[in-house]
Amino acid sequence: MEKIRIGCETYTWAMSGDAYKNKLEHILGVMSRSGFKSIEPDTGFMNGFEDPGVFKEALQRNNIELSVLCHVEDWRNPKETDAEKRNVDKWIDFMKHFPEAILLLVQMPGKDREHLHERQQNLLTCVNEIAKRAADKGIVCSYHPNSPMGSIYRTHEDYKILLNGLDSSVIKYTPDVGHIAKGGMNPLEVIKEYRDIVNCVHYKDMFEDGGWAPMGAGIIDFKGITTYLNDSGFKGWIIVEDEADEAITDPDAVTAKDGIYIEEVLRPLL
Repeated sequence: MEKIRIGCETYTWAMSGDAYKNKLEHILGVMSRSGFKSIEPDTGFMNGFEDPGVFKEALQRNNIELSVLCHVEDWRNPKETDAEKRNVDKWIDFMKHFPEAILLLVQMPGKDREHLHERQQNLLTCVNEIAKRAADKGIVCSYHPNSPMGSIYRTHEDYKILLNGLDSSVIKYTPDVGHIAKGGMNPLEVIKEYRDIVNCVHYKDMFEDGGWAPMGAGIIDFKGITTYLNDSGFKGWIIVEDEADEAITDPDAVTAKDGIYIEEVLRPLL
């Protein structure tokens, strides 16, 4: 059995707006037919599947497992708001039924980077506290920084603050190779530097001008990164999160093409 397995994220379908918001069963089928072994849904796609038993049945019907559940919040305050705490605690309880999966925390980017230091510290306080609550219930967490201009963790200096501020006893790091490159960094170098806290990796491709590319059409060194992960003994999930423009109109076709790229280019490296 491969040490590294490859799954797929629902954000590819989020590119279409609300067109696929209530079509998780359809998305599961597309992922399975495209050769993916698991799904990482954003909790916004879980309408109708909040019951763990109902979701398990859908996974089984499509021969897919849950590798990661992604939950997005603002986390702008020194403590979680009541609504933020209520939301994430619901998903922590949900994840008790999927003990092998990761709860991935992602901050919604802001409109700007004002009050940057304060916002960075607030985020760390919130996610570390969430991860402690999750760990008490046997749930593994990870944090995923992103790269829009309003993101508070997008540059090399930001990453130093984030990745030295996470409580690595309860929360690890999910590098997204596209967001790392968008922030002006080398994805492979960042992964190597923080390899000891990496428990999941997101793959997306980027053109040299910074636009998101279809997988394999851009500048991201997927072969080198995959080879390093394999050689370094990584046993987690690689999750494909294709954000190319083509996904706006046909996310199913984008996912099928990604599956072919993985089968022909990446799987032989594992």
